[in-house]
Amino acid sequence: QVQLVESGGGLVQPGGSLRLSCIASGFSLGYLAIGWFRQAPGKEREGVSCIRTSTGNTYYADSVKGRFTVSRDNAKNTVYLRMNSLKPEDTAVYYCAVFRGHGSSCSVDSKSDYEYWGQGTQVTVSS
Repeated sequence: QVQLVESGGGLVQPGGSLRLSCIASGFSLGYLAIGWFRQAPGKEREGVSCIRTSTGNTYYADSVKGRFTVSRDNAKNTVYLRMNSLKPEDTAVYYCAVFRGHGSSCSVDSKSDYEYWGQGTQVTVSS
């Protein structure tokens, strides 16, 4: 059974940090790309970042560039999203999913390019 499970969310003050994990089961991440998306209340789900696990190539949305870092541990079949300098506008449910595209890179321009979505983990940035 193919499954992705996110964890690591929580409540953090502005300026704080969190590390999200996306653990895959039922398949190997070794030749895929994993993307992170988020959805705030009343808003569309938006792309945050992605990583091609075979090459390490990454992509970041402008809104998180310089603050978020995506990484992977192929041995643990896990992708991480390190989030620093968090802002209230980062508050959302964060999801990971598998990128359908091929090649050496990835993009989070369209959520329709992704499948096998996890259940999400809530991140709340508030004082």
